[in-house]
Amino acid sequence: MIKIGVLGAGRVVQNRYVDVFLNELKNAEVTTVADIVAADADKVSQQLGCRPVYSLEELVCDKNVDVVLVATESGNHQEHVMAALDGGKHVIVEKPPAMLAKEVITAQEFAKQKNLMYAVIFQNRLNPAMRILKETFESGRFGKIVLATIRLRWCRYQDYYEDGWHGTWDKDGGVINQQAIHHLDAMQWVCGPITDVCCAQNNALNSLEAEDTTVAIVRFANGFLGAIEATTAARPEDFEASMSVVGEKGMAVIGGIALNNIETWQFVEEELEDKTIPKDYSQEVPTGYGLSHGPLMQEIVDRLSQGRLDPPITGSDCIPVVDLVHGLYCSVEQGGWVSIANRPVSARLGKKKQNNGE
Repeated sequence: MIKIGVLGAGRVVQNRYVDVFLNELKNAEVTTVADIVAADADKVSQQLGCRPVYSLEELVCDKNVDVVLVATESGNHQEHVMAALDGGKHVIVEKPPAMLAKEVITAQEFAKQKNLMYAVIFQNRLNPAMRILKETFESGRFGKIVLATIRLRWCRYQDYYEDGWHGTWDKDGGVINQQAIHHLDAMQWVCGPITDVCCAQNNALNSLEAEDTTVAIVRFANGFLGAIEATTAARPEDFEASMSVVGEKGMAVIGGIALNNIETWQFVEEELEDKTIPKDYSQEVPTGYGLSHGPLMQEIVDRLSQGRLDPPITGSDCIPVVDLVHGLYCSVEQGGWVSIANRPVSARLGKKKQNNGE
């Protein structure tokens, strides 16, 4: 039985992980929930029937915890990951794993030194629709790729950005690093490395340090182009989280609100299974979180139970999307195309707001 300590009892834990822990996860139990907001720690611990604590130190020192799920503010992930690893705990960290690629590398190397697992949550990689899309892409069935796109039309009202960290440069970033990072990851995971980006951003409806709306053009390593459209200013609710691949031999669109439904699956040379793939690989989901946290957490638990330290999604797997996020921000900062190969680092993301312009 793998014993899990949860660090951070906020939005994603309350809206997704509680259900996973209560109804899906096998061979694991949550023993401790930690949050500096006592009401959140108490609420989630009561739901899970475990012990609440109110500091990182208490959780890290808990001998009844094997692995720590880090679900705190994005800008605190690295500090909390390193503290948990230093305390001898395996780590599972919510996206983004850290604000900077060099921090991800540091954490992964430290976990290796400590003989511990360092696992990252990008749950959409386990969506059945995304799995079949990647398998089909890699088979070459689309032929020469013409275009790949992602589109995120989600709704976040102003109160979402009034919690002291959402939308700030040092703790979060905007739609690209908080919501659409899942879909950026899906795009580069399926279609291969992105080499260059050109981006524009805006605050369409919400007031925050970073952006609520992004559009961008990207170029992939094998020459084809892609497009990104992402906003949290859709109203009145979440409408869409989609990805499309257009090729000379066929087209696919994965849609829904969480990359969960196959909406288009059409090829020049049709195969028998094409008629059933949309039904067989689509899911109905209640929210934009989707349904793949459970399967991903189960795979992590199963590997730990077997004594394995290799996670389903490694730090190295996530570095391309962290670099891509910084490339998009650098494009806005510099006013043009940015090469991802140069490992761009935003002048704002992950950095505290400076006083007096210094």
